[in-house]
Amino acid sequence: MNYIYENDLIYIDVEKSEIPWLKIFTKENYKEFCHCPQNVKNEIWNKLDTIEKEMIEYFNPEKINIASFGNYVPHVHFHIMARFKQDSYFPEPMWGKKQREPSLVLPSFEEFYMNLKNKL
Repeated sequence: MNYIYENDLIYIDVEKSEIPWLKIFTKENYKEFCHCPQNVKNEIWNKLDTIEKEMIEYFNPEKINIASFGNYVPHVHFHIMARFKQDSYFPEPMWGKKQREPSLVLPSFEEFYMNLKNKL
């Protein structure tokens, strides 16, 4: 796979969407976050913090959503999404009821991901 970032503990993948949306996965198959060793937890929080700050600076979203629920994929992972009043689902979650057609004009996602790689 071609991830935006990868090391021995985690990998970060892009979710194709109208909004900036990244996912952090553990390499080992832990079912719950509390099952992760401390070094894995630290790595997740460090990368999550960096992604959130970079999304805020680059995209200036209304809100950052961070979610972790692996009912279909019982593997520790976190979703980090930049949310905007003009996205299709706001203020609902991206899995919720569509509210409108999107009217977003955002800077380049590809440029953001390239810049982010250098900071991770």
